[in-house]
Amino acid sequence: MYHPFSVIETIKTSWDILRKNFIPLIIYSVITLLIYKGVKIVTFIIFPDDDELLNNLTQIFAQMIVQTYLTLSFYKLILTLMDRAYYEFEFKDILPSLRMAFNFIVICIGFGILIAFLIFINLVLSRQNIVFSEVFTVIATLGLLYMLLRSIFCVCFIIDDDSKPLESLKQSFEITKDNFFKTLGIALSILVIMIITLIPINIIITFLHPSADADDYVFVLGYYAWFAIAFPAVQVIIMVTYRKLVYSHLDVDDDIAETN
Repeated sequence: MYHPFSVIETIKTSWDILRKNFIPLIIYSVITLLIYKGVKIVTFIIFPDDDELLNNLTQIFAQMIVQTYLTLSFYKLILTLMDRAYYEFEFKDILPSLRMAFNFIVICIGFGILIAFLIFINLVLSRQNIVFSEVFTVIATLGLLYMLLRSIFCVCFIIDDDSKPLESLKQSFEITKDNFFKTLGIALSILVIMIITLIPINIIITFLHPSADADDYVFVLGYYAWFAIAFPAVQVIIMVTYRKLVYSHLDVDDDIAETN
């Protein structure tokens, strides 16, 4: 039976999945964070932070590769938990392929080039007329946010359909075509959830250590706790939204678990 996309139903489904898989998702998010921090330390030791362009580029590239695999593996884990709710799965089932990582990196580099190009144009305009520069900044920011919102599900298609970069972007734009404001509603809901999860942690940090600053261990532990809670919640909502949007374009039931 066909069901149109609904923000409320998407949040409810996301909460149900998160509630059933809360422990493994939190554990995996903590492991993800520790691995990324460990890689940053290793790359800093091997390639000291200096003025050499090659060392800096090597650090950035190594961290990008690790971050890509960690992000994609987290998405695959969520999809696996959704699709195999009643089946056992192995660690290899959540590992993304090299092609998936490459496709994701290509998209990230593409957006990076676009942002750099917009910054360059803004610098040129700022030397000509400050008013033009400010107007361009507003237009470019809104346009960039629009593109990011329409293309947010490209990573889902890379993981779920093994799509190529341009193909995944096209697919993401297609499923959000008639649901832009609902997708925006999901994005705002994610922002609210991130704020809500941050408030109690901030209160606890203030209560335990009022003078904590950015370098204080209490602040760092608080950030880890917030990341472990907020990151899985955000990723689950994105994946469920992706599945709901896909099924809303098909004349089939919108059950997000393929095996149900």
